[in-house]
Amino acid sequence: MLKEIMNKSATRAYDGANWNEHEDNFTQTFYEQNLSQFWRPEDISLQPDLNLWATLSPEIRTAYSQNLAVLTFLDTYQGDIGMPVVSRSLDDGFHQRKAVLNFMAAMENAVHAKSYSNIFMTYLQNDEIDEMFAWTETNKNMQRILALIVGYYEDLDRMTYRKRYDGLGEPVDELEFKVAQWKAMVASVFLESCLFYSGFYYPLYFYGQGKLMQAGEIINLILRDESIHGLYVGNLAMEIYQSFSKDLQEELYNWLVTYLDEIYQEEVELIESIYDPVDLSHDVKIFVRYNANKAMMNLGFEAYYEYEEVNPVVLNGLNTETKTMDNFSMKGNGYQKMKSESLSDDDFIFDAPKITR
Repeated sequence: MLKEIMNKSATRAYDGANWNEHEDNFTQTFYEQNLSQFWRPEDISLQPDLNLWATLSPEIRTAYSQNLAVLTFLDTYQGDIGMPVVSRSLDDGFHQRKAVLNFMAAMENAVHAKSYSNIFMTYLQNDEIDEMFAWTETNKNMQRILALIVGYYEDLDRMTYRKRYDGLGEPVDELEFKVAQWKAMVASVFLESCLFYSGFYYPLYFYGQGKLMQAGEIINLILRDESIHGLYVGNLAMEIYQSFSKDLQEELYNWLVTYLDEIYQEEVELIESIYDPVDLSHDVKIFVRYNANKAMMNLGFEAYYEYEEVNPVVLNGLNTETKTMDNFSMKGNGYQKMKSESLSDDDFIFDAPKITR
């Protein structure tokens, strides 16, 4: 068996990632942008939010927490499955593209999902956290949304392994593979650029009013990441879509809008279950449609929904331009990483104190 594996490996030409040459005209730009935006959840203290959190009604706290749970589940599967599957499906020579996708995958779970856990741990008791996760695990709309997204990731993953390794099933038709790859990328862009935003709405709603500002800072940092994630995968998807015939493009566009409608209907029911108790469902649906149009544009298409005015308070919270932090509102996402250095022996050498007589 080992000899057979070695023989197969010997027929393959391995190459390395040469970052001195560009694979395309956008990947290294996204690489630089991703690295420049890197941040750690632990660098943002949530303690200043606690005084206000304690004054909020149970309905408001529940809606806020449920949104964080939804975001946690979406980020978990995007980091565990979504980005890695898209990365795996790329041709072996795309080392730089794979690196960017793998970096994004790590951010989804290890930074974004962990950030929500930090907020949970600050705001809630352990039993309340367990209740939020149990609610999300049993919420039919949340589970259907995940199935609608993850299903296309799993389809692509199965085809990727069949394409790469002999004996795992019928040979893969190249056009069929490209269609599956494009559909998985569409699912990824809808998740990044649309589905996240019903969960983002409530933290932004408070942030735009100068409330729960530390959690709002975290959400804005996550938003900054998700915006380039959706844009990057959208670029990859457009590249594939443009390779299809006009007839196939028309067929796939019809699939696309049907898929969006299906996801949106599940999202509407999820929004109503969370936001009806705080009378914000109508506004949140507008915000989701607003971002669905952005997702469509990331994929290279015209807006699907008619233009509607988004709540200006949320748009204020959504403003990700760097600001100088002020001591009254604490608003400002000019995030600066904490600087640290290791201790050395010299740090423990002190001048003798001067004694005056």
